[in-house]
Amino acid sequence: MQFSKSLKESHLFRRLYHKGRSAANGYLVLYCRRNGTQENRIGLTVSRKLGHAVVRNRVRRRLREIYRLHEASFLPGWDVVVVARSRAVTASYRSLERAYLSLARKLGLLQEAVANDETVPS
Repeated sequence: MQFSKSLKESHLFRRLYHKGRSAANGYLVLYCRRNGTQENRIGLTVSRKLGHAVVRNRVRRRLREIYRLHEASFLPGWDVVVVARSRAVTASYRSLERAYLSLARKLGLLQEAVANDETVPS
C-alpha cells in the first residue's frame, strides 16, 4: 500500500465508529472520516466470532488485497475502517470485491472516473 498507512490505535477506531459516516451490505461495513492529511489510513476488523485465526486472517488478506489493487482510485485524506460480517467468510473474492467497491462508491471515497464506471474488472 504505497499511498496508505495502517490504522492501528483503538481510539482512532472508536472515533470512526462514533463520528464517521458508514455504509453496510451483507458482507462488510465501511466507516470513513476525513483525516486532514494527504494519505489514507486503513483499518480492518475481523471478529473472533467469524472463526479461528486461519479463517480471520484469510478474510483480512483478501480485504487488504482488494484495497491494494484499487488504491489509486481512492480519494486521499480519509480514515477507513472495514468491518467483516459473517457472510464474508464464505464469500468469493469477486463478491467481496464488488461489496467493498460499492460501499466505497456509496460513501464517495472513489474518484469520479471510477465511481461512474459500473463494471468491476474481472
